[in-house]
Amino acid sequence: MKKTVFIDGQHGTTGLKIHERLAKRADIELVSLPEAARKDPSAKQKLLNAVDIVFLCLPDDAARESVSLITNKSVCVIDGSTAHRVTEGWVYGFPELNQHQRNLIKTSKRITVPGCHATGFIALLYPLVAKGIVAPDYPVTCHAVAGYSGGGKSMIADYQSEHPSQDVLNPRPYALALNHKHVPEMTKVVGLAQPVIFTPTVVNVYNGEIISIPLYANKIKNNLSAGDIRKILAEYYTGERFVNVMPYPADEHLKNGFLTMTDCNDTNNIELFVFGGKERILLSARFDNLGKGASGAAVQNLNIVLGVDESTGL
Repeated sequence: MKKTVFIDGQHGTTGLKIHERLAKRADIELVSLPEAARKDPSAKQKLLNAVDIVFLCLPDDAARESVSLITNKSVCVIDGSTAHRVTEGWVYGFPELNQHQRNLIKTSKRITVPGCHATGFIALLYPLVAKGIVAPDYPVTCHAVAGYSGGGKSMIADYQSEHPSQDVLNPRPYALALNHKHVPEMTKVVGLAQPVIFTPTVVNVYNGEIISIPLYANKIKNNLSAGDIRKILAEYYTGERFVNVMPYPADEHLKNGFLTMTDCNDTNNIELFVFGGKERILLSARFDNLGKGASGAAVQNLNIVLGVDESTGL
């Protein structure tokens, strides 16, 4: 029997990608509000309570409002906003996090999709903190380089205008007050004792992302080398189809010595790299900020809820 799915905010960047991934599936019936009823709160509330699954692709306040309208306890909500990522009672939708996470997702009616930056950060660092290799009080820093699609319609318009300004075309570090909205989930999910210092940069590429975390070997357990860390990550993610721990050294996966950011685009894959040597280590994750960092992760969570193969539609 088909499951009915409503994408609340289906005309945004993430909503459109989720719709694209689900539109041809035989096990899903996508439903939507008629054009004339889109601004009718009662019509929206009725639909929210009548479907099996709701995707929220909305600003945070609008996501909270939609959740408040759902009184039918059988409706499963998969929220792509930041609104509920550190909220008690919501399951964090990163299935590969640990051996329990898939079951938590499958049995939950409230699932929050990780932020794009948080996805790479958590994939790299969570296993090392969970295993006691990196201490919770380690002074973690992280840098991200990401495509402009993560900024939504207004930022996309800035880059795709007929004559974009030079300041837009240059790499642009932002969130310079160190208060990016993904920091709370990055800190909480990994289990850090203090907030990560996170510095993202948006560049003139539509989608794609690289997250990087530097570590000093003499500040982590057993003074492990880069090669040792790579082995630990590879063992942790054994059997995961979407998380690929790349070889060490990774020279054959570089292009003239450069790590390019678009190689995972249009997939739900995330590639984890370990660079450096015996004294200094650099962890890097490459993925599509609209794939594993947004719509792909949302659909993967849906597949787990439905009990179908996780790669369906991906």
